[in-house]
Amino acid sequence: MSNSNNSSSQTTNTGSTSWYESWFDTKYYHILYKERNYREAQIFMDNLTQYLNLPEKAKVLDLACGKGRHSIYLNQLGYNVIGADLSENSIAEAKKNENETLHFVVHDKREPFEEKFDAIFNLFTSFGYFENEEDDIKTLTAIKNSLSEYGFAVIDFMNSNYVIENLVENEIKEVEGITFNIKKYFIDGYIIKEIDFEDDGKKHHYVEKVRAFTLEDFQRMFDQVGLYLLDIFGDYKLKKYYKNTSERLIMIFK
Repeated sequence: MSNSNNSSSQTTNTGSTSWYESWFDTKYYHILYKERNYREAQIFMDNLTQYLNLPEKAKVLDLACGKGRHSIYLNQLGYNVIGADLSENSIAEAKKNENETLHFVVHDKREPFEEKFDAIFNLFTSFGYFENEEDDIKTLTAIKNSLSEYGFAVIDFMNSNYVIENLVENEIKEVEGITFNIKKYFIDGYIIKEIDFEDDGKKHHYVEKVRAFTLEDFQRMFDQVGLYLLDIFGDYKLKKYYKNTSERLIMIFK
């Protein structure tokens, strides 16, 4: 997993810090993914909030919100939103958009909130980062304990079957003058992405490591925690989920 280049000017996210803590807190994470489709994200939020029929001024938690693009749009739709993320840098950036009904907090998703929410959204494959499934169970338990009596939760995960079948093993992306060399593979139940690039005369090496959870895995964990799967969709237009061809695995539960 480690980079074979051991020069003193190398940055790597191995060591005691989890990969997601170090990688998500860098500027490079946001540079690499800057072209994410905001319009698609807005269409997804429109479809989702209409489907859930959320009450006016509903309290919504955007769990693992990053810089808050979903949170900001949900707030524009009229909801009372809290965006929560472990990355202090992302939250500092998101806080620039705060208002009376939009707030951002640094928060570990394994910990429940004291307040209750009408909806909790965990979007854009922000699950399955932990080494131990026990931590995923803690996250689901925290979601359950932070929902109001009539609240709904949503996990928008990759469809692991589709991703594994369609893995592009090697990819080069140039963004803002930085050439990212990206290598992807599936091993030991994880989908791994190694990201190598040079900037400011330094070599950088980061790894994304996400558990390739399937619908069956989620159903098993939901059962363990006492959550009920209500509906499943396969894309952001909320079309039917197909095990081998859908790009997303979007689960509505409570």
